[in-house]
Amino acid sequence: MNLSNSSKPARRYKIAYVIDGLSMGGAERLMTPILQHLNRKDFDAYVCALQSKNGNPMADEIRALGIPVQCLDIKHLRDWNALPRLIKYLNGVDADLVHTQLEFANILGNISAKLLRLPSVCTIHVMPSLDVRTKLKLHQKVEWFALRYFCDRVISVSDEARQYHINISGASSNQVITVYNGIDLSNSMNSNRELERTAVRTELGIPVDADLLTTVAVLRPQKGIQFMIRALPEVIASNPNTYYLIVGSGSHQNALIEEVNKAGLNDRVIFAGMRKDVPRLLTACDVFVLPTLTEALPTVLAEAMAAKLPIVASRVGGIPEMVTDGQNGCLVEPEDLDGLASACIHLLKNAETRVAMGAAGWGTVNQKFNIERQVDQLEQVYLDQLHAYEK
Repeated sequence: MNLSNSSKPARRYKIAYVIDGLSMGGAERLMTPILQHLNRKDFDAYVCALQSKNGNPMADEIRALGIPVQCLDIKHLRDWNALPRLIKYLNGVDADLVHTQLEFANILGNISAKLLRLPSVCTIHVMPSLDVRTKLKLHQKVEWFALRYFCDRVISVSDEARQYHINISGASSNQVITVYNGIDLSNSMNSNRELERTAVRTELGIPVDADLLTTVAVLRPQKGIQFMIRALPEVIASNPNTYYLIVGSGSHQNALIEEVNKAGLNDRVIFAGMRKDVPRLLTACDVFVLPTLTEALPTVLAEAMAAKLPIVASRVGGIPEMVTDGQNGCLVEPEDLDGLASACIHLLKNAETRVAMGAAGWGTVNQKFNIERQVDQLEQVYLDQLHAYEK
């Protein structure tokens, strides 16, 4: 993507970030590094969560950066006072630009911005699906309508997701751009890997000499973790010292525990729950697995590559823009148990391949998915829109 070179701002602009909630999902976790690297000389940030989700754990991290966070507790999209409350918030912080993320925020935030004659930017983090319940499909259509007619610039996190959004929503190709998600690489560069590896495994009750696969995700059916659990017996048969660490929480957790019980893998699968120290946990692992069924651009793969882990992932959405098969990981078809097992077995049995893929992954994430690169591009998008409104 080529962004124009707008001149530096004559004053500091106030950016209002509006998001559905601040739980531990991928979009929510991205807020902290983006805000941490935002140029405070040019921009003031304000964060508005429309709802409280799992207690909004990311709110404290954002407040620790000195950025105000407010939760409006809007229960439903149809709440009669939802728009007035959000408009009141935007007026209260004297916003210059609105940046929305996730469904409710994309609808309410962009309509509010247009009513206030403010420029608005939206980030699309997911691949929309046509296979959803009627109520969700209605929400999806309303979201597409709001983005098409009320949002000035739609940011997609991968080229694949960008093209899919254009095709499915009817948006103009000029309206939708790609900006890859980025992560902060400083933690990965500064960590003592061997000490962390031993400490994490001891903490979780995993043998220090085990071969450890891991998945980090919100636990829902679309993440495909159930397929990795079903493939695990074949992996263990070939590599008896294999363990599987699942990090995250969600509505599908009980079903996954049932899958583990059914397969008799209770002593080999560890559920670590929702964690804030994902980079630390990754240092304890040998292979990262993401058997997802749909994905726009999973930031967690960038985190895994920053930890120099080889990847086994589904060939869906924007994942092939991150993982080159045979170079920094292995791509398999979604729901392919044999493919998952074979890829994991291959990597667990070949230490040199793991090291080489880990090094290649580090190069990929440093070049394409560095948070500093992402924030530079976001700031330019903001300035383009702000200057357009000032003309």
